[in-house]
Amino acid sequence: MKVLEFKPKLYATLKNYSKELFVADLMAGIIVGIVALPLAIAFGIASGVSPEKGIVTAIIAGFLISLLGGSKVQIGGPTGAFIVIIYGIIQQYGESGLIVATLMAGVMLVLLGVFKLGAVIKFIPYPIIVGFTSGIAVTIFTTQIADIFGLTFGGEKVPGDFVGKWMIYFRHLDSINWWNTLVSIVSIFIIAVTPRFSKKIPGSLIAIIVVTVAVWLMKVYGGIDSIDTIGDRFSIRAELPDAVLPALDWEAVRELFPVAVTIAVLGAIESLLSATVADGMIGDKHDSNTELIAQGIANMATPLFGGIPATGAIARTMANINNGGKSPVAGMVHAVVLLLILLFLMPLAQYIPMACLAGVLVIVSYNMSGWRTFKA
Repeated sequence: MKVLEFKPKLYATLKNYSKELFVADLMAGIIVGIVALPLAIAFGIASGVSPEKGIVTAIIAGFLISLLGGSKVQIGGPTGAFIVIIYGIIQQYGESGLIVATLMAGVMLVLLGVFKLGAVIKFIPYPIIVGFTSGIAVTIFTTQIADIFGLTFGGEKVPGDFVGKWMIYFRHLDSINWWNTLVSIVSIFIIAVTPRFSKKIPGSLIAIIVVTVAVWLMKVYGGIDSIDTIGDRFSIRAELPDAVLPALDWEAVRELFPVAVTIAVLGAIESLLSATVADGMIGDKHDSNTELIAQGIANMATPLFGGIPATGAIARTMANINNGGKSPVAGMVHAVVLLLILLFLMPLAQYIPMACLAGVLVIVSYNMSGWRTFKA
């Protein structure tokens, strides 16, 4: 019996590839790259790292997962499901601990694929997955309250736990900045109504462009400078970081092992669920074990460049399918689009209001909450 069966979909697809398929993949990849931009920035910041690291993750993981993965249309990158885990790791172990945990998770994912355990993941009960995802949605929403209302805490450190966060929020309700709240509400409204007018252009992108321009005009011509932007909190670097090998602290490796298992299992579940849903939409069958190996390789590569954990992203995968993506080439194009944005347009990201990104994540939380499933 063969232990390793590694069959990337790209190579099978290219055997009968055509100019028409390339044009379809090119257009889909460009649109998905644009869709992925605000999410990558928002997920990076919410995870406790700088905004460009979210984009770096989408570039590297997105390219490798499409190049080596077992699904025709899966799009890889950072996802909301990892925000809480990543934030907790950084709080306790710093970014160096996150690098080690992500590398370990990558190795675990590769081993899951090598030993053909991809099918086992599918037997996890659906109610457990829904409950877990809903819990993450509530937690993501909780992390955005401060930016939605522009709260200030007078130097008091925000606790990492759920209850502690809400307690400090209530203690500082008198510090609400209503301009920030207005920005969040307008952003949420734009994202919510955009699908009624356009199925192609993502509401999150429209919200970021419209609201960012409006806030800039308010600051320049209205003298309203109390709305925090990305540039007020982060220095933006429009470049790919150099690869850095982490110094392995074996004590940290031992302590981070359970966290790495969580990252690996969560990544495997989300990725294979996304690929399964995609199969039903395009009438194909993904290779679970090859997909896990690709996810593992991606998660071994991204932390070397300061990236965060990545997996198959169902929202971007659906955007790929809905915009005509036919093969893994679309995912590779999406990664190249993000790279070009990082290199040439990233300095403009400093003007994006934090309250606008909070609005984007509120919508992400709502979509993850699964309230319709609970109702059913």
